[in-house]
Amino acid sequence: MVSVLVQERLLGAALGSILTGIVVFEQRRTIYRSISQSDTHSHVREPIFGKRSRSELAHLWNKAVDRTFGPVIESLSSRGW
Repeated sequence: MVSVLVQERLLGAALGSILTGIVVFEQRRTIYRSISQSDTHSHVREPIFGKRSRSELAHLWNKAVDRTFGPVIESLSSRGW
């Protein structure tokens, strides 16, 4: 009985992995096709944010995450999580 359950789980995992691999492969193929098609039709575009703006945005994002989740992390750390 146990071996049948193990076999079913292994079969399910294998089939799930195969299906996931196929989906990822097809998505990548679609993305690469769209990139190659857009490369032939597009011009060089300027980035929306400059390098400095992106680093400032990342810093502000990290600061906001620290302020938001800091108390939760401290609480969990004090409990031994």
